[in-house]
Amino acid sequence: MKKVIFAIAMMLTLGWASAFANTNDNVNDQVAASFRKDFATAKEVKWQTESNYVKATFTMYGQVMFAYYNESGELIGVVRNILSDKLPINLMTGLKKNYNDRWISDLFEMASEGQSTYYVTLETADETLVLKSNGASGWSVYKRTKKNFI
Repeated sequence: MKKVIFAIAMMLTLGWASAFANTNDNVNDQVAASFRKDFATAKEVKWQTESNYVKATFTMYGQVMFAYYNESGELIGVVRNILSDKLPINLMTGLKKNYNDRWISDLFEMASEGQSTYYVTLETADETLVLKSNGASGWSVYKRTKKNFI
């Protein structure tokens, strides 16, 4: 009787574990293999397939990151949110000098082809401004949007 109960308990345990395991059923084998090679220590991987890329959301070294792959398994880029004090000094001082009347609502680093590009969203009550870094030397306006009020 103990063996039967133990067998049932093991089957239930394995069933629950596989139900909550990270699967990559919705991505092709090339993308999954590339991801495992690039991010061997990644945890909590979630996949999202779009028309021209596959996005992996995962945790590595305690930080949430996003990796983008094309359908043939080539890494397009990696994105992570950062704090403003993690910016290169020239970029951080440029924000403080030229945009100190705005608050930061989003800031992320995108690594692609060996280069890091930073995007920051700055806001006022009337406008949202997205800046893109020019290397580590300065910022250029990527997008400007007026806020609509009813």
